[in-house]
Amino acid sequence: MPVAKVNGVDVEFEAGMTVLQVAERAGQEIPRFCYHERLSIAGNCRMCLVEVKPGPPKPQASCALPAAEGQEIFTDTPMVRKAREGVMEFLLINHPLDCPICDQGGECDLQDQSMAYGRDGSRYAENKRAVEEKNMGPTVKTFMTRCIQCTRCVRFITEVAGVPDIGMISRGEDAEITTYLEKNIDSELSGNVNDLCPVGALTHRPWQYHYRPWELRKTESIDVMDALGSNIRVDARGAEVMRVLPRVHEGINEEWLSDISRYVVDGLQRQRLDRPYVRENGKLRAASWEEALGVVAGKLTAAKPEKIGVVAGDLQDAESMKAALDLFRALGSANTDCRQDGAALGYGPREGWLFNSGLQGIENADAVLIVGANPRTEAPLLNARLRKAWLTGGMEVGVIGEPVNLTFEHSWLGAGSKTLVKLPKAAMDFLNKAERPAIIVGAGALGGPEGPAVLNALGALAKKVGVVSEGWNGFNVLHTAASRVGGLDMGFVPAEGGLSAVDMVKKGALDVLFLLGADEIDASATKAFKVYLGSHGDRGAHGADVILPGAAYTEKPGLYVNIEGRVQMAERAVFPKGQAKEDWAVLRALSAMVGQTLPYDTLDALRAKLMADHPTFGRIDYLPAAAPFDVGALGKKGDLGDVAFHSAVRDPYLNNPIARASVTMAELSALRMAPVAMAAE
Repeated sequence: MPVAKVNGVDVEFEAGMTVLQVAERAGQEIPRFCYHERLSIAGNCRMCLVEVKPGPPKPQASCALPAAEGQEIFTDTPMVRKAREGVMEFLLINHPLDCPICDQGGECDLQDQSMAYGRDGSRYAENKRAVEEKNMGPTVKTFMTRCIQCTRCVRFITEVAGVPDIGMISRGEDAEITTYLEKNIDSELSGNVNDLCPVGALTHRPWQYHYRPWELRKTESIDVMDALGSNIRVDARGAEVMRVLPRVHEGINEEWLSDISRYVVDGLQRQRLDRPYVRENGKLRAASWEEALGVVAGKLTAAKPEKIGVVAGDLQDAESMKAALDLFRALGSANTDCRQDGAALGYGPREGWLFNSGLQGIENADAVLIVGANPRTEAPLLNARLRKAWLTGGMEVGVIGEPVNLTFEHSWLGAGSKTLVKLPKAAMDFLNKAERPAIIVGAGALGGPEGPAVLNALGALAKKVGVVSEGWNGFNVLHTAASRVGGLDMGFVPAEGGLSAVDMVKKGALDVLFLLGADEIDASATKAFKVYLGSHGDRGAHGADVILPGAAYTEKPGLYVNIEGRVQMAERAVFPKGQAKEDWAVLRALSAMVGQTLPYDTLDALRAKLMADHPTFGRIDYLPAAAPFDVGALGKKGDLGDVAFHSAVRDPYLNNPIARASVTMAELSALRMAPVAMAAE
């Protein structure tokens, strides 16, 4: 490896690294505003100046200067210090210096670096320029007078998000960042530009003037708005969650976060269930915990085991599903299901329902066939990874399903199951010639009566083109529910002779239906006695006969398994609202009332039982290796019919009860649907 000297110390570096990267490898801090390790190099803020020998006797921008063998790099000479002071002075000429009212105050790069590298005065007495504010949508608040034209937002939206809605116009002192044609940012990742902005020109509109960063209590946790398991930091003040920010996890979300995961937090305060309710004479009335649980226990013990069932929702933690599964199995019921959409998964090897290539590993695929899914709405950060791989020129993408805009070029191969019966020659060609082909199948293709046959056909195709081979497993299921893989791993599916979730809600199927946070299934047809345990007064609670208030994902510790099969641990940021309890504790209390007391009294004991019964839950943050399996044995042979595949997520901003309670999500949904409404007119 080549070697350079940084402040007199030898440092080995990889070919292609920049001077800035070499200096940081040596432990030297280099100030910067425009440089970001995940974006292309712009070199326009000039804050990262260093002195390099051999070279011209002047400071040079280290972010854009390639490192070379034998270079001598100096990061703290009088020349460098004077140059940085000059750059900072220029940057502050037009900056309004309005730190006391800026949401970025306290975590602002410009504030910090002006203290560390600036001078204590300015030689400019001219009037500061002012720039008109821009409307960039419900997630981005602009103060463009603060902007220093670092172009981080432009590069992120263009390169990572793939929606070139932001750009720079004019030159010199007239240069400004704006959206083209004064439109909103049309991206599911727009909130990341606020994180990237180093000066407070772009800030989070939903949280404007709500907090100061030093007031917040920070908790590291896991996101549940999709099935990726993005790593997040939940910031709370008192009993209220104020904001959610991304944490770095290279294998899952890198350092980005989708807009729904970031801005859904206002939904945690609205439409909350904070006390038990019992329905009498067609109307709900408040009740005590003892009374509500007594009513439920009476109904469960009076009904026959085959006439009771439980459906788990999309946001449930593994502990609550384990407690529900143990309770209903003890009651003799085989009617348990976590698949509200009726997806044909849950039997056979674990690899049959995982995203086997891994979120980071999918970037190594050179041909990807997407079936019945829209990654841009179902998993925006996965879509960003696919775009990154496509940009390198090493990936071809084909889509079977509804035509969608994925922010990168792809071939539309057909609308649905008829395409699978006879795949176009172009599709077979690009899969056959690939060294590492991959298939991504979404819930939109696996639901309905044809789901098992579709899964079997995809398995046969995967076997034919070598999707699963030694050292590579490219068969990937894209779930939309954070709880789904955990539920399938513990066997939260109908036992022998049991009813599926779709069958449980049919008229006359059950006498007692327990909805464990299940809001995405229509239970209006059944005349069963319905019990709802959840956090929000949403669809599941509307027709319930007994409502038991549970905890939201920020209000309880819990285990979640993402689509890769990676088990992750969420932590409590705030306590449940009112009289609400953690879901597993409610089920434990109910089990004692029905005479089937569960064998655990604490969360630790429950986790020990879960890990003893299902050892995969004990491997925290462990990514399963690419294991080969008989992909051709998935599903069941049958008639594929003529079914058009549609994404399981019709509106990504209203996809769960927390999102439907959020004002920000309602605004984003309305903007998303506006073009559709205009086209209909």
